[in-house]
Amino acid sequence: MLSLNPMNWLGKQIAKYLQKPSATYQSKTTCEPHALAKTIRKGDVLLIDGVSRVSTAIKYLTQSTWSHATLCINDQRDNDAPNGDQILLLEADVVEGVRTVPLSFYSDQGTRLCRPVGLKPVDIDAVVEFAKTKLGDQYDTKNVIDLARFLIQTPPVPVGWRKRMLTLGSGDPTRAICSSLLAQCFQSVKYPILPDKIAHPEEQKGWFFQSRHHSLFVPRDFDLSPYFAIIKPTIEQQFDPYGIAWTDMIDEKNSSKISPPNHLNLGESNAAATPKL
Repeated sequence: MLSLNPMNWLGKQIAKYLQKPSATYQSKTTCEPHALAKTIRKGDVLLIDGVSRVSTAIKYLTQSTWSHATLCINDQRDNDAPNGDQILLLEADVVEGVRTVPLSFYSDQGTRLCRPVGLKPVDIDAVVEFAKTKLGDQYDTKNVIDLARFLIQTPPVPVGWRKRMLTLGSGDPTRAICSSLLAQCFQSVKYPILPDKIAHPEEQKGWFFQSRHHSLFVPRDFDLSPYFAIIKPTIEQQFDPYGIAWTDMIDEKNSSKISPPNHLNLGESNAAATPKL
């Protein structure tokens, strides 16, 4: 009879509970799915707001909007009508482990697109191929237990200590959380995320940069990194502020309608907005 590791069993049961949607939080998407599908590129990191119970714990511990990080492993940049069901994201899921999901899976949640800058196509391919070798690996259940402990009762933990508490996992190389997985992928081609800056042993000789251990990364680090560009899909798709059709807004306090100034009343033609003499 196959014996089960009690900690693994406990971690999986807790993971199933934590993965359920939060009863009190709803995420809102900030861009149209078509714009995101048209803009995202292979090798991009897509950060997710998250609506599950585990997301609440991660966002508390990291003091961030982002609870989850995924890696885009293909794109449809040359397709005028990109299909979000065919663009794949690689992620470490709390229950299912390292897997791929379509971009459309997160179409109803807040996201942030982070793009590595200056990487050659061959290195982007290497990042993706490294990520694919992790498919089937399990989520770090020791990390799940830690997160559950903080979710059950929010501890009075100093802000500076919270991020370090997410490194309490097992350390097993076949287990990962989302951000540590992506950190390993980019470190495999020596691409920086938030490296430590170390003084050169000889005076006036510049600086050395040293990579942190991959377990020390959290989703927000890709947002904070000076080496990842923040891409706004709406702006990338030729955003025109003068093409917005505004409607009258209701001022609930004064119970009166408020119309935008004439020069911004974009639902009308310029001729209609020009006063007649």
